[in-house]
This record gives sequence, structure tokens and C-alpha cells, in this order.
Amino acid sequence: MAIVNVTPDSFYDGSRTPDEGALERRIAQVMAEGASIVDVGGYSSRPGADPVPADE
Repeated sequence: MAIVNVTPDSFYDGSRTPDEGALERRIAQVMAEGASIVDVGGYSSRPGADPVPADE
């Protein structure tokens, strides 16, 4: 299993994936490394995080 964050305020900046192309490359990478499940983090769970609008 791998976690790929798409939020700009992710706690760990090394896991941030800034755009769609980078997201596709990161998912391909973790799957090539053996991940069979990919959790795409679309909402920051850190305290004080702004809610993500439904249209995003």
C-alpha cells in the first residue's frame, strides 16, 4: 500500500504531488515498487486545515 498526497499543505512535503502529471508518475512508481493499493490523499487532516470544496 502507498499513500500519495495531492494537498499542497501535506504534513510531509516529500509526499506532496503538485499536479496531475506528477500524480500519474507517482502512482506508476509506487505500483512498480509493489503497491497494490494506492490511497490518494485529497484532503489534509492536519489541525486547522481548510475544507476542500466539492468542485475540487
